[in-house]
Amino acid sequence: MRELIAFDHVSPDGYFTDERGDLSRAKEGSDGEQDRFATERAEGGGMLLFGRVTYELMARFWPTPQAGQTLARLAERMNSLPEVVLSWSLGGARRNNTTLVKADPVGCLRRMKAEPEPDVAILGGGSTVAHLAGPGLIDEYEFTVTPLALGAGRTLFDRLKERLHLRLLRSHVFKKGKVFLRYGSA
Repeated sequence: MRELIAFDHVSPDGYFTDERGDLSRAKEGSDGEQDRFATERAEGGGMLLFGRVTYELMARFWPTPQAGQTLARLAERMNSLPEVVLSWSLGGARRNNTTLVKADPVGCLRRMKAEPEPDVAILGGGSTVAHLAGPGLIDEYEFTVTPLALGAGRTLFDRLKERLHLRLLRSHVFKKGKVFLRYGSA
């Protein structure tokens, strides 16, 4: 069975975006060590899962010359991995390796998890994470904590209705102060 792994950048005060929806702080303090780490994580293959907002951001950035020049191997992986987008409002997918799911995302993910294919990574998407965490579909949560408190914004679990107990599986501190944390469902 494949696993569903959620990944996002968060601030120490728990926000993945500020009050204006700005995600740019995730880039602050990035360095070659973190870029290599992200590229190694993408080498494993699998499938990417997005909500509409994150999908549109990714579809605008990864195919650009800038992405190819600054993060060549990661851009290659991000452009070649199959993608699933959960969205009721997206008219259609812009990329040819994308499947759009407009109805019953929980049922769709339950079926996908039962398949023997490689794992599925949720990148970003606060409402997507909370929507799938509630019914217990997410197996692991990976966070990169950027040492910048935002004071306000959205958390990944804004819409979570019950407590979510997690257990630490791995941690790594990057030289510039970011921290990678991997949690499993308890």
